[in-house]
Amino acid sequence: MKLSVKSDYAVRAVLGLARAFPNGVPVRIESLAAEYGIPANYLVQILIELKAQHIVKSQRGKDGGYALGRPPAAITLGDVVRSVHGGVFDSPALTDPRCPPELREMWRGVQAGVAAVLDAVNFQQLAEAGAAASYSI
Repeated sequence: MKLSVKSDYAVRAVLGLARAFPNGVPVRIESLAAEYGIPANYLVQILIELKAQHIVKSQRGKDGGYALGRPPAAITLGDVVRSVHGGVFDSPALTDPRCPPELREMWRGVQAGVAAVLDAVNFQQLAEAGAAASYSI
Protein backbone atom coordinates (compact mmCIF):
# COMPACT_ATOMS: atom_id res chain seq x y z
CA MET A 1 0.00 0.00 0.00
CA LYS A 2 1.28 3.43 -0.88
CA LEU A 3 -0.33 6.72 0.08
CA SER A 4 -0.12 9.70 -2.22
CA VAL A 5 2.13 12.71 -1.75
CA LYS A 6 -1.08 14.68 -1.38
CA SER A 7 -2.00 12.61 1.70
CA ASP A 8 1.43 13.18 3.20
CA TYR A 9 1.25 16.93 2.59
CA ALA A 10 -2.27 17.12 4.03
CA VAL A 11 -1.17 15.35 7.21
CA ARG A 12 1.86 17.66 7.51
CA ALA A 13 -0.34 20.73 7.09
CA VAL A 14 -2.86 19.58 9.70
CA LEU A 15 -0.02 18.77 12.10
CA GLY A 16 1.33 22.29 11.62
CA LEU A 17 -2.10 23.75 12.33
CA ALA A 18 -2.47 21.47 15.37
CA ARG A 19 0.80 22.79 16.77
CA ALA A 20 -0.43 26.36 16.26
CA PHE A 21 -3.93 25.65 17.65
CA PRO A 22 -3.20 26.71 21.27
CA ASN A 23 -2.17 30.18 20.04
CA GLY A 24 -5.57 30.75 18.41
CA VAL A 25 -3.91 32.60 15.55
CA PRO A 26 -4.41 31.56 11.91
CA VAL A 27 -1.32 30.37 10.05
CA ARG A 28 -0.45 31.87 6.69
CA ILE A 29 -0.07 29.49 3.77
CA GLU A 30 3.44 30.71 3.04
CA SER A 31 4.77 29.94 6.50
CA LEU A 32 3.01 26.55 6.67
CA ALA A 33 4.40 25.63 3.26
CA ALA A 34 7.93 26.70 4.12
CA GLU A 35 8.03 25.01 7.53
CA TYR A 36 6.69 21.67 6.32
CA GLY A 37 8.20 21.48 2.85
CA ILE A 38 4.95 21.72 0.90
CA PRO A 39 4.70 23.59 -2.40
CA ALA A 40 2.48 26.62 -1.63
CA ASN A 41 0.30 26.26 -4.75
CA TYR A 42 -0.38 22.62 -3.96
CA LEU A 43 -1.04 23.45 -0.30
CA VAL A 44 -3.80 25.85 -1.33
CA GLN A 45 -5.59 23.04 -3.17
CA ILE A 46 -5.19 20.67 -0.21
CA LEU A 47 -6.48 23.23 2.27
CA ILE A 48 -9.55 23.83 0.10
CA GLU A 49 -10.34 20.11 0.24
CA LEU A 50 -9.76 20.01 4.01
CA LYS A 51 -11.97 23.07 4.44
CA ALA A 52 -14.80 21.36 2.55
CA GLN A 53 -14.61 18.56 5.14
CA HIS A 54 -14.56 21.06 8.06
CA ILE A 55 -11.10 19.96 9.14
CA VAL A 56 -9.70 23.44 8.60
CA LYS A 57 -11.21 26.89 8.37
CA SER A 58 -9.93 30.06 6.77
CA GLN A 59 -9.84 33.64 7.90
CA ARG A 60 -9.55 36.48 5.43
CA GLY A 61 -7.76 39.74 5.86
CA LYS A 62 -4.41 41.06 6.95
CA ASP A 63 -4.21 38.70 9.90
CA GLY A 64 -5.85 35.87 7.99
CA GLY A 65 -4.74 32.36 7.26
CA TYR A 66 -5.84 28.85 8.14
CA ALA A 67 -6.64 27.18 11.46
CA LEU A 68 -8.15 23.88 12.49
CA GLY A 69 -11.91 23.68 12.20
CA ARG A 70 -12.14 21.70 15.42
CA PRO A 71 -9.77 20.79 18.26
CA PRO A 72 -6.77 18.62 17.30
CA ALA A 73 -8.01 15.80 19.55
CA ALA A 74 -11.14 15.60 17.38
CA ILE A 75 -9.22 15.09 14.10
CA THR A 76 -7.62 11.75 13.30
CA LEU A 77 -5.10 10.75 10.68
CA GLY A 78 -7.92 8.75 9.09
CA ASP A 79 -10.09 11.89 8.81
CA VAL A 80 -7.37 13.73 6.91
CA VAL A 81 -6.39 10.85 4.63
CA ARG A 82 -10.03 10.17 3.72
CA SER A 83 -10.57 13.88 3.02
CA VAL A 84 -7.92 14.06 0.33
CA HIS A 85 -7.49 10.44 -0.76
CA GLY A 86 -10.89 8.82 -0.37
CA GLY A 87 -10.68 5.48 1.40
CA VAL A 88 -7.62 4.63 3.43
CA PHE A 89 -7.21 1.30 1.63
CA ASP A 90 -8.68 0.03 -1.59
CA SER A 91 -8.27 -3.09 -3.66
CA PRO A 92 -10.04 -4.05 -6.87
CA ALA A 93 -10.69 -7.42 -5.24
CA LEU A 94 -13.18 -5.83 -2.84
CA THR A 95 -15.71 -5.36 -5.64
CA ASP A 96 -14.62 -8.07 -8.08
CA PRO A 97 -17.17 -10.90 -8.06
CA ARG A 98 -14.53 -13.21 -9.58
CA CYS A 99 -12.23 -12.77 -6.59
CA PRO A 100 -12.42 -15.80 -4.31
CA PRO A 101 -14.54 -14.94 -1.25
CA GLU A 102 -11.77 -15.88 1.20
CA LEU A 103 -9.40 -13.39 -0.46
CA ARG A 104 -12.05 -10.69 -0.57
CA GLU A 105 -12.66 -11.23 3.16
CA MET A 106 -8.92 -10.99 3.84
CA TRP A 107 -8.74 -7.69 1.93
CA ARG A 108 -11.71 -6.37 3.95
CA GLY A 109 -9.76 -7.22 7.09
CA VAL A 110 -6.73 -5.31 5.80
CA GLN A 111 -8.96 -2.36 4.97
CA ALA A 112 -10.50 -2.40 8.46
CA GLY A 113 -7.07 -2.75 10.10
CA VAL A 114 -5.57 0.19 8.23
CA ALA A 115 -8.61 2.34 9.04
CA ALA A 116 -8.43 1.37 12.72
CA VAL A 117 -4.76 2.34 12.98
CA LEU A 118 -5.29 5.70 11.26
CA ASP A 119 -8.39 6.44 13.32
CA ALA A 120 -6.62 5.61 16.58
CA VAL A 121 -4.17 8.52 16.24
CA ASN A 122 -5.33 12.11 16.56
CA PHE A 123 -3.47 15.35 15.96
CA GLN A 124 -3.39 16.30 19.63
CA GLN A 125 -1.34 13.16 20.28
CA LEU A 126 0.95 13.92 17.35
CA ALA A 127 1.45 17.55 18.37
CA GLU A 128 2.24 16.53 21.95
CA ALA A 129 4.61 13.80 20.78
CA GLY A 130 6.45 16.34 18.63
CA ALA A 131 6.66 18.84 21.47
CA ALA A 132 8.00 16.16 23.82
CA ALA A 133 10.60 15.09 21.27
CA SER A 134 11.63 18.70 20.65
CA TYR A 135 12.25 19.39 24.32
CA SER A 136 13.61 16.08 25.52
CA ILE A 137 17.06 16.11 27.05
